Amino acid sequence: MKAHGIKRVIASPGTTNLSVVGSLMNDPFFEIYSAADERSACYIACGMAAESGEPVAISCTGATASRNYLPGLTEAYYRKLPILAIPANSGAYNAGNLVAQFIDRRNEPNDVAVFHADIPAVHDDYTAWAANVAINEAILALKRNGGGPAIINYSNEYSRDYSVKELPKERVIDRITPDDNFPEFPKGRTAVFVGSHRIMSKELIDAIDAFCATYDAVVMGDTTSGYNGRYGVNSSLIAAQRGQTSLRDIDTLIHIGEISGDYYTMGISGKEVWRISEDGEIRDFFHKLRYVFEMSEAKFFSHYSKKGSSKNNMLQNCLAEEAEIEALIPQSLPFSNPWIAWQSSKLIPENSILHLGILNSLRSWNFFNYPKSVQTSCNVGGFGIDGILSTVIGASLASSDKLSFCVLGDLAFFYDLNSLGNRHVGKNLRIMLINNGRGTEFTNFDHPGHMFGKDADSYIAAAGHYGNKSPKLVRDFTTNLGYEYLSASNKEEYLENAKTFFSTERKERPIVFEVFTDSQDESDAIETMLNLKPLEKSTSIDVKSAVTGIAGKILGTKGKKIINILRE
Repeated sequence: MKAHGIKRVIASPGTTNLSVVGSLMNDPFFEIYSAADERSACYIACGMAAESGEPVAISCTGATASRNYLPGLTEAYYRKLPILAIPANSGAYNAGNLVAQFIDRRNEPNDVAVFHADIPAVHDDYTAWAANVAINEAILALKRNGGGPAIINYSNEYSRDYSVKELPKERVIDRITPDDNFPEFPKGRTAVFVGSHRIMSKELIDAIDAFCATYDAVVMGDTTSGYNGRYGVNSSLIAAQRGQTSLRDIDTLIHIGEISGDYYTMGISGKEVWRISEDGEIRDFFHKLRYVFEMSEAKFFSHYSKKGSSKNNMLQNCLAEEAEIEALIPQSLPFSNPWIAWQSSKLIPENSILHLGILNSLRSWNFFNYPKSVQTSCNVGGFGIDGILSTVIGASLASSDKLSFCVLGDLAFFYDLNSLGNRHVGKNLRIMLINNGRGTEFTNFDHPGHMFGKDADSYIAAAGHYGNKSPKLVRDFTTNLGYEYLSASNKEEYLENAKTFFSTERKERPIVFEVFTDSQDESDAIETMLNLKPLEKSTSIDVKSAVTGIAGKILGTKGKKIINILRE
């Protein structure tokens, strides 16, 4: 409240709001008024806010006192007055349990607040973060889109400890609109992180490049980012490495786009995050959000760019590291989704469409670069395995002049199998099915399901369904529907059939390419990809790596796996 400039408070008597009122009255920053009637208190706040043009907070206890705010909040809602109502309660879990002096306020009327937050008691860093975000969001709502009242229902556990003389500094999130004064851009290392994004215009890409040239920044994000400018780096490959990389120690991270499946890059973050989105919503994925810029991305990047700048030191360092890491990929990488992606990245045609399945395919293909003209997508919105084939069919129909590729696992393939029989499917569609006979994601070395060993197959990884890697099932089904069918069970067969699958020659039929892999090979390949650049010997964690290596030599592969589980 102090950081956002809310100094006027109308306090009503009560016990559940005692901690807040007791703290406010001992802080000279606040200007407090007393009103025993909560209905009157809210109307006093309305008059004060309307006259001063500034937000006013009201505090009361949790029973019918809070209900008495409703008439005044209704007035504030229709007049767009910035009233911050902070009624307390003894905990939302009391709802329906006959607890005295508790009423259920989880569902407020539609026209009493523009924003409603429920704040649980804070017991750890996670709940503290959640409370911080919700309170910032409620306060920002007081003046957003014309403003209006906001309600923060918070749980109080009646602490009687008032020994703290100065509260810790809370993180403040500010929303910046085109009409506001823009904050000065901070010094330090800068990077742009792009989540999944709609097709970028040339104007936006040029604006991002100008921004990067000004601040010596790079653009991070996976194949769903839609960015194909000059400052892009393969952050998935770099960030996945266990050792120190050039993408660590980012001071300011610029966040655009939506949900991402690039878990490795998302682990980088920055000391401070600036989010740019026309929706202006608080999206604090990295837990370090400082500003939300409610405007077009192009406007933001253009505002902070300086003409004539051409810095690219960070870019050159990242590209050099990227090349160094890729050169370390061994030829012995097992026959797997990562190996297939490695080889296919050199074969996929220019100006084609590529859709990737959740999650193993997306992860594996994120490790590699494709021609910049390839438009890549993935269903990371709902982040499920359903609908992947249907989605790429829709894309192939919308761009019938382009080859449309899809790579997905067997569970996802069979989940959406019926779509292959759609009569509109075009000749430009090419589907690669990575068939390992299970949800291999749940058996990878670094997945929690790995600890169950073979037992994971029964129910966690859902092994053995859909023909259990039958060499005939998909072949017969797809050929009967008019598809050309290809298959491979090893590297040699894959490379031979990939020539046909990725050929730019127009085919008379759509293609299904079934590739049979082994889950253990899939897991081993990912583990290899994450350890191309090992940890520095000086780090304490490297001792664990050394122990793992020794165990592997003494006890074999099984011993190494046991140690890895213990490390996790």
